[in-house]
Amino acid sequence: MENQDLGYLSQVIESLRKIEKEQSQNIEKAAELLAGAIEKDQLIHVYGGGGHTTLVMGEMFFRAGGLANINPIMETGLSVFNQALKYLELERTVNYGSSIVKYYRIREGEVLIIFHNIGINAATIDAAMEAKKCGAKIIAVSSSFWQNEMPAEHFIRHPSKKNLFDFADVCIDDYNPVGDAVIKVNGFDTPIAPISNITDFYIAHRLEIATIKKCVEKNIVPPVWSSANAPGGDEINAKYVEKYLPRVKCL
Repeated sequence: MENQDLGYLSQVIESLRKIEKEQSQNIEKAAELLAGAIEKDQLIHVYGGGGHTTLVMGEMFFRAGGLANINPIMETGLSVFNQALKYLELERTVNYGSSIVKYYRIREGEVLIIFHNIGINAATIDAAMEAKKCGAKIIAVSSSFWQNEMPAEHFIRHPSKKNLFDFADVCIDDYNPVGDAVIKVNGFDTPIAPISNITDFYIAHRLEIATIKKCVEKNIVPPVWSSANAPGGDEINAKYVEKYLPRVKCL
């Protein structure tokens, strides 16, 4: 009998290796945009298109070892901290995503990272469309499988039938399979153990690593948080709090 625990581990490792092998160039391209934003003293905006993809936005914000100029486009209505059935409806609601992006006043030439492994729902597509109107550079982290395999007339699609990758300046494929869950337990029909959270968190941190390396190569000092809970952390972070508190709505 297959050990499902080890099966999950092997699939996680296989997915991460596939991302590293096939998406490293796109991660580097995205890091160029992010390093450029830091050089120009711009915020890096991050958006999760609904549900659990909002968690990766939180992972990049105010995180030990993470960039201090991250501006999470935080909308509780789309997140797992809303009631589940409510956020499910809201992520399928046309114009909701565009109203969120409008509120955050993204400026021309600024960078927006959009995470949504499905990449076809209204809250994601409307956000991307609005960001394009603002003249933003979009880095999209999503799955080509969901975007290509979901039927054109499926009800969760945006009315335009567009995919997130259609709007992106840089596309990073997380290869999330349709349905997300990757393990079948013998004697039980419903797949379990989703994988998108692990792959997207990995991509988020790979973007940070590549960006900070590029900054160092260009003699740019990247703004990076220290752990607030480590000795001296608050003192080290004070200069970033002073700088970004007026600019980052969630700080």
